[in-house]
Amino acid sequence: MSDIPGTLPGIVITGASGRMGQMLIKTIVASDKCKLAGAIERTGHDWVGRDVGEAMGGTALGVTVTDDALEAFSQAQAVIDFTAPAATVEFAALAAQARCVLVIGTTGLSEDDLNKLSLAAHHATIIRAGNMSLGVNLLTKLTKMVSAALDADYDIEIIEAHHNKKVDAPSGTALMLGEAAAEGRGVSLNDVRESGRDGITGARKRGDIGFSAIRGGDIIGEHDVMFAGEGERIILRHVASDRSLFAKGALKAAIWGQGQKPGEYDMLDVLGL
Repeated sequence: MSDIPGTLPGIVITGASGRMGQMLIKTIVASDKCKLAGAIERTGHDWVGRDVGEAMGGTALGVTVTDDALEAFSQAQAVIDFTAPAATVEFAALAAQARCVLVIGTTGLSEDDLNKLSLAAHHATIIRAGNMSLGVNLLTKLTKMVSAALDADYDIEIIEAHHNKKVDAPSGTALMLGEAAAEGRGVSLNDVRESGRDGITGARKRGDIGFSAIRGGDIIGEHDVMFAGEGERIILRHVASDRSLFAKGALKAAIWGQGQKPGEYDMLDVLGL
């Protein structure tokens, strides 16, 4: 990749035709801090070989959509990926080969996927977060603080709502909040997670962290962390009203990653929280 002083970092977008892919491309084109260096789609997609701007229904941007990710990565300083777990793992390995920054917004990653990302981070700077927004990352920090201040007499419930096209539940953001709550209590989320209530479930187990998922319409993203005790409830809430905030956060991460050593980072690192 190129490191010529004074040049804007070039960023590649994977899943260019997707909702987030197109939002990321628009955000980069509107920025004066970076440039669009590539657009990736899967082999056989009808966007491959076309100018990405024209494929999006606008003017030409001078960037042709390709299915050769490694070639595109090698010509760029950063990659932003909001695709699917299997693709993300492949892109991480290619980013390690190309020695470029990889920003991951993909959710639904398994433990095996995360282990593979950790291996790729030996050679690539990987920034991964369940949510790229400043507000959500502040909410994550607050969740950990409140959880640490309250004992298990306060039941923790995480309620999230998203559009009807979202394929994973709980959301990556909800799990990020759950991890923060568990860390605040000094426990492992895997040991206290409850996200499958249905039928006669019996009384709630003390110390569990519960998850509820709502899917409908075009909801961009809403997250509540409820601490329910006897006689009172404390509710921390974040509502996203514009999808561009995720793209702006990812862009901030990609720019921040320039010059960082290979390894795994998150948005709290990017934001200095």
